[in-house]
Amino acid sequence: MSDISRRDFVKSGAIALATIAMTGRGVFANAQEGAPVYLSKDISPAGLTKIYGRLMQGRALPGRVAVKLHSGEPGGHNYPDPALIKNLVQSVNGTIVECNTAYKGKRFTTAEHMKALKDHGFTGIAPVDIMDENGSMALPYPKGTHIKQNYVGAHFANYDSFLLLSHFKGHAMGGFGGAIKNMSIGIASGEGKMWIHTAGVTRNRDDFAVCFTTDQDKFLESMAEAAGSVINKLGAEHIVYVSLMNNLSIDCDCDSHPAKPELEDIGILASFDPVALDRACVDLIYAADAKKSASLRRRIEAKHGTHTLDYAEKLGIGRQKYTLVGIDA
Repeated sequence: MSDISRRDFVKSGAIALATIAMTGRGVFANAQEGAPVYLSKDISPAGLTKIYGRLMQGRALPGRVAVKLHSGEPGGHNYPDPALIKNLVQSVNGTIVECNTAYKGKRFTTAEHMKALKDHGFTGIAPVDIMDENGSMALPYPKGTHIKQNYVGAHFANYDSFLLLSHFKGHAMGGFGGAIKNMSIGIASGEGKMWIHTAGVTRNRDDFAVCFTTDQDKFLESMAEAAGSVINKLGAEHIVYVSLMNNLSIDCDCDSHPAKPELEDIGILASFDPVALDRACVDLIYAADAKKSASLRRRIEAKHGTHTLDYAEKLGIGRQKYTLVGIDA
């Protein structure tokens, strides 16, 4: 869907979207019926467990389950609250997984990253694994224009299924971070993050400054390609996506001093389609109070953030059409 028709949709759908966002009840189709995206306003352990159950409808992820979330750069505070996610993580017998950063912050090495995970409370609720502690493994993506191989943490091979538990927010480089970013940059090893950020130019983490010279659309497209490689390897039926729309800063959880959120919390969303899920999250930002959402909308637009979704749809990763289903009684 073009940017112009998307803006028209947001205008026409804002009242319906905002109504569901406020009440959690009802069904709203984006242009025409697409993948179900479930929404709850109940941002609590019970609410998170409930929306996951509604999505899965009695099914279970097979085998060993990895729960991919953002551990949060030390100094920041918007990462998922361990107390919020504990029950869900334990209910799927999940291992919390992360990979080291491309930039030289306090999660650049495994030792530093494990300390951050401990300090932020994640090691107290579940086993934790830094997947690139022992290097990378390559995932081929023949359809890729910029990257034909994606480099993920070598421990990726130890898991059969992934629960992508994402915190939706703005991002200084991608415009926003949601399910696709969590599946691409998040699962990529430190060198793999460089590979994506530079659209297949370098994996050398000593060259991080190169990331800022990469063509923006090529970077966004590389994220989508990396996400596609993960889906191809695991199989779509082995991945589920849940996004937390709280602490809606314009800055990523990788920022040690993120801007204070200006927008109220919206809720929890879940889907089997990462493109539909991210599109619904973006649309809910646009349907929110115009003044309070202005900074986040500007961040998304300045970085051409929704191009990731257009390109992911083109690759066949998912569709931007969705049906938003409120589940709150």
